[in-house]
Amino acid sequence: MNEQNQNWKFATRAIHVGQEPDPTTGATVPPICATSTYTQASPGKHKGYEYSRSANPTRVGLERALASLEGGEAAASFASGSAATACVFATLSPGDKVVAYADCYGGTFRLLKRVFEGFGVVPVFTDDTSPHAFAKLIDAKTKLVWLESPTNPLLRCLDISAISRIAHDAGAKLAVDNTFATPALQLPLKLGADYVVHSTTKYIGGHSDVIGGAVIVKDKALMERIAFLQNAMGGVPGPFDCFLQHRGIKTLDIRMERHCANALAIAEHAQGHAKLSKVVYPFLEDHPDHALAKRQMCGGGGIVTIVFKGERSAALRFCENVKIFSLAESLGGVESLVCHPAIMTHASIPKEIREARGVTDGLVRLSVGIEDVADLIADLDQALAKA
Repeated sequence: MNEQNQNWKFATRAIHVGQEPDPTTGATVPPICATSTYTQASPGKHKGYEYSRSANPTRVGLERALASLEGGEAAASFASGSAATACVFATLSPGDKVVAYADCYGGTFRLLKRVFEGFGVVPVFTDDTSPHAFAKLIDAKTKLVWLESPTNPLLRCLDISAISRIAHDAGAKLAVDNTFATPALQLPLKLGADYVVHSTTKYIGGHSDVIGGAVIVKDKALMERIAFLQNAMGGVPGPFDCFLQHRGIKTLDIRMERHCANALAIAEHAQGHAKLSKVVYPFLEDHPDHALAKRQMCGGGGIVTIVFKGERSAALRFCENVKIFSLAESLGGVESLVCHPAIMTHASIPKEIREARGVTDGLVRLSVGIEDVADLIADLDQALAKA
């Protein structure tokens, strides 16, 4: 991270890095550079920009901000989180092995099993969160280890530092999807990861009005391949999308404080409810990874997972009766959402695999927004009464 302001605190960097006043007009907020191409003085003589698939000033500002917040050397932004994930997988070759924790986003599973496996990449999943389980699966053919922490939707936390050492000892790279935690709560690159991946659609954008993704790297040399693939495959965001994501970043720190506070309050309130068999939140003391979460993260995040005793029928009635919460895919916006992963976000995972991993028909994922928590609790209570 070659920023003179790298010693600024997180909230300051979130507001100022990549957002320097426009040198031409002095505009405090840099203008959106809505152009596809750039006029050159002579063939090959330009001001650093040729074509907006390759680079755009608005996108460059966003990428500088993302690299700064994650403590990385460089970042590349994409049109979606799936495009960012696919770019990391595209660094692999036929015969290369990927070891991943089983509880991953359905779209990631789909990319590995239905796209890259067809190209000769070998995905292997473990249901065990322990570093020892990863050590047993990682071998000379393993080129990438893929983690989410917390995972989606079971909210398991994995020991990034320990798993990174195991991966590196075997010559593999470690990629961590940091979408749920965000750099406000967790810094995987400082814990040993080589790549950090985001669906910036979620907490980075923060307002449910833009789709985006990003890859941030610890070693700038890794960005050469990522940047090549970003340009060659062309899955880049437009300048207005970059502007919206960068605007969202400015309030990330304060939004995550509220997301965490509201989510913890809701998790504590829901614990022991007669209609629920389980309430999952990393900062609850009964969470299986509670100690690791407290060590690795500075907040529990904005996601709470609940499991209904009545399974499918109770879960569906709950989802149909929320009023402030919206029944919708995605997460991480200022507004609260509920999602039924088995039917919605994780439907691409075969039912027998999904259920074996714990994503049952009774499981509901809450993306807790930043509304008044008393109103959210009241809404959950009335919907639970109708479940």
